[in-house]
Parts: sequence; C-alpha cells; structure tokens
Amino acid sequence: MLHYQIEFDDYKQHLIHVTLRFLAHPNQVLWLPTWIPGSYLIREFAKHIESVKASDEAGRALNIAKFEKNKWRLFNTDHELITVEYDVYAYDLSVRGAYVDQNLFYVNPACACLGLEGQEDVACEVDLFLPEAVQHFTLATGLAAKSHVPGRFTLKANNYMQLIDSPFELAVQDRISFQAGNIPHEFTVSGQHQTNLERLKTDLEKICQAEIDLFGSAPFSDYVFMTIATGNHYGGLEHPNSTSLITPRDDLPKYNEPDEPSAAYQRFLGLCSHEYFHSWLVKYIRPENFTNYNLHSEGYTTLLWIFEGFTSYYDDLILLRSGVISQQSYLKLLKAQIDRYIQNPGRYVQTVTESSFDTWIKFYRPDENSNNAGTSYYNKGALVALCLDLTLRQHGSSLDAVMRRLYENAQQGQHVHDQTIYELCQELTGQDLTTTIDSFIYSTNKLPFIKLLTEFGVEVELDPHQSLAFGAKITEKPEGLLVQQVRRASSAAEAGLSAHDVIVAINSVKASDKLFTQAAKGKDALTLHVFRRDELLELRIQPDEVTLMAVKLSIAHAEKINTWLKV
Repeated sequence: MLHYQIEFDDYKQHLIHVTLRFLAHPNQVLWLPTWIPGSYLIREFAKHIESVKASDEAGRALNIAKFEKNKWRLFNTDHELITVEYDVYAYDLSVRGAYVDQNLFYVNPACACLGLEGQEDVACEVDLFLPEAVQHFTLATGLAAKSHVPGRFTLKANNYMQLIDSPFELAVQDRISFQAGNIPHEFTVSGQHQTNLERLKTDLEKICQAEIDLFGSAPFSDYVFMTIATGNHYGGLEHPNSTSLITPRDDLPKYNEPDEPSAAYQRFLGLCSHEYFHSWLVKYIRPENFTNYNLHSEGYTTLLWIFEGFTSYYDDLILLRSGVISQQSYLKLLKAQIDRYIQNPGRYVQTVTESSFDTWIKFYRPDENSNNAGTSYYNKGALVALCLDLTLRQHGSSLDAVMRRLYENAQQGQHVHDQTIYELCQELTGQDLTTTIDSFIYSTNKLPFIKLLTEFGVEVELDPHQSLAFGAKITEKPEGLLVQQVRRASSAAEAGLSAHDVIVAINSVKASDKLFTQAAKGKDALTLHVFRRDELLELRIQPDEVTLMAVKLSIAHAEKINTWLKV
C-alpha cells in the first residue's frame, strides 16, 4: 500500500504538505499527471510542487532528482522503505486543481499526490490532518472514508487512478441525502449561501432517478455532489461516483423559488444533470483511447462531440423528463443552444470532429478569433444529438436506445471507436445512416434541425436578433470604444479594425456606443481614430451591419412533440 499523509498547517499561505511512504523499486520514478481526466488541457500541475526531499527508513537523505517536467527519479535499493516529502501551492479556485484558505480545503489528488511508476495498481491510503483551528470542517469525497478522532480523516483508493479521479473537500458544509435507484446520494455545499436545501433535494432526486431510468442502472453504488458557492465562479468536473461543482450562490434555489425554476436555478440544475450524466458517458462509456489514460501528454480523440455534445443535449432534456421544468422552459433552453450555433460564424470553418481533436489547443484557450475560426463540440455536439435523435425516431428508434446500447457494450468491456455510432444506428433501424451522420460531423453544412423539429411538432421561425455595427463587437470604456471582436469579411475587418483597438473618435467626434451604432446605418464612408497599443491610427470604414439571427420555437402539435420528449 502507498501511504499519503496530507497536512494543512500552512493553509493561510495556501500550502499543503504531503508525505508519501512506500516500498521502492530500483531507480524508482515518481510522477504527477499533466492533466486531469474530463478537462482536456495540459495543466502542468507539477509547477506547484515545491521542495521535494527523500529519506530512507533511518532518516538519511537520499538523492532524488527531477529529470522531466513532471517526473522525479529516486536512486535507492530494491524494496527499501522510502519517505518522500514536498509542499504543494494550492490557490486554484476551480474544479480542476487545489485550493486552501481559512474557509476551504479542496484538493484534486491529480495535482497533489505523486504516483509511482510501475506501482499505479497498488492500493492507496491517505491520512488528512487538520489544524486545530479548523477541526470543525467536515469531509466530502467519493472515496471510502473514515474518521476516528476529530480533525483526522483516512481515505482509501483501490489504485492510483481512482485516487487522482476522486477529489475531496473539507469545509463547513451543509448537506442533504436522498435515494435514487435505491442508491444513496449526498449533496454538500460550502461557502456563503442561503439555499433551499429541501427544494434542491426534491429536484435532484427527480433528475438522478430520470438518468438512472434512462440507462436502466448505474455504474456506481453511491454518489456525492460537492458544491462550492461563490460570487461568480462557474464550472463542473465529473468523476466516477462524484462531481465537483462551483457556482454563483445566486444560482442556488431560494426559499421563495417558484414552482417553475428561475433561469439561474435552471442553470445550476443543468450543471448537476450534465456532470451526473458523465458518470455513464465518459467515466464508464469511454472512447477507445481513454480506456487507459496517458496523463503525461495529450489524449487525442475526435469523439468529444459524443461525450460532451450528447451530454449537453441530455442535460436539459432530463430536466424536462424528470418533471423539474416545463416544455416551455425546455424550448427556451433549446432556443439558446440553437442561437449560439447559428450566431457562430466559425461553424462554417471547423467541423465538430475537428473541434473535438483540437480541444487541447483551442477550447480552453479562447481568444478574439475563436468565434471566427471554430465551433464548440459542446454546442454543435448537442445539436448533432438532437438531429440524430429525431432522425432515429423517424426510423423507429431513438438516441435513448443508442445510449442504452452503449452502456450495455461498456458492461461487456467494449469502448467507443469512430464507427460505433454508425454501427449502432444501423443495428437499431436497419438503415445505413452513414451519409446522414457524415454530414452532421464531418462537414460544415447546416444542421437540419428546422426541418426535423417541424416534423416533430415544433414550429421554428428565424428572427433577426440584433445587429453588429460594422461587424464589430465593442464595449464602451472611459478611454473609448474597446473592440472585443471583429467578424471576418465585415466592413470593420476590411477597414483594418482589430480586436483590442480603442476607437476614440468617429468623424472627429468623440466615440460612443450610440454614435458607433448610428454611423453603421449611414451611407458615406467614415474616418475612425483608433489607438492600437499606444499608437494612433486613422482608418476609413464603410457603413455596414452584420445581422445576428435567432430562432423562435413554439409548440405546433402537442402529440407529435410528446413522441419525442416523452413527458
């Protein structure tokens, strides 16, 4: 067994101290992941590891040297009992890293617990020691845990992979418990909040039960939602039997929460639904190359349109099916998904499979050109799921049937490859849908959601939503108009206007949002005075507007729509 001891005495300086004890192999290599499963970006967690030291059983210092960015080599004799100690800087308030201060100890072991090369299958035990001032903190984690004395907890993991995919939180927590599918669930929330926990319990129980009903069973025997309430942070990360959530406290349900959840509360419920769905799709049903994660470098896949896109389709649909939201609320959520898609010019540039593959360099690093050059495998993937679901229903099946078959296959040890969806669709319908699916995922053609939704009782209207003056997105600042984004082939782009420019004058008049909007509706060319960095430029621009379209969705045939929504 590998034994970790984690101490938080220096929490005010955002440091945790880790002690690792183990029987070493000759020339033992220790390593830390460079990324965390579920979040596809090289995070370089090792940059926060400090002062790595090693000693033998007698306390004598041993030579330990870093030889790669995330690897250390220990020179020792075989099966010698070794102690390695180090500090970890923990001040990343997100669901991916580690964060400690006076109010919260949150740790993803992926960024704090060194692994042993060749011993990744060995069982792990983690002892947590809390300083006296915070011994009232309670624990939330998906790992097996026990506590014999105040301020000390022991966690157990079957292997290193389970350890690094199971975060833990220590804080003052409010918690609720409930059953779904005869499985115990727990929800904890820390931070300043005034949450109607009984309302949340009722809604979460319905959502979890609806997802278990969809698949027929669950791949876990217990589950915990760990939630940190803040002013404006937002995010979630899935794990095999837990999820980490961080949310604006205003998204949590109030004591006067209406029967139909507010838009803010719907957003939080959608986040819960999304991450919970991942327990099946990603954590259990996996792409072939995620069967065994390579956490030293990127794990490329073209299939995130399935794993994140399908999940994004179901997260809102489950809110409806569970009875938590109405059909009208669901259509509003679907409208928002469609609007994001049709207002994204990058959908004509990048396919959803390319977006999946490029996640490592693009999705988590958006810039002023992202909307011009790329599409989201979350957003377009959700609409691919919609179109595929409605197409399958036209042929007597459904995406639900595909999901259940994926789950059955995973239970038999089969994982998802590039042809899996094609094969399952043909098995379930008796039809070769290759051409249809190819057009969804390997091209930048428009998705046929308008035609499909119409056939299932939803009336779809295209509606001019708003106009971008000159094709530029701007925001008014004291120093002028800050250009945030410029559409390609727009008059702003043709004039040479660029993101981060500051427009200070339009035809020698001080620039304002109102004047900029009015000028775009004129007939004659204008002169812009613009600061780029600290240099003043003079640009000539032609009046023009880029119209952003949106959709209006309404129920035209209730019986038809219910054959899809299954309310």
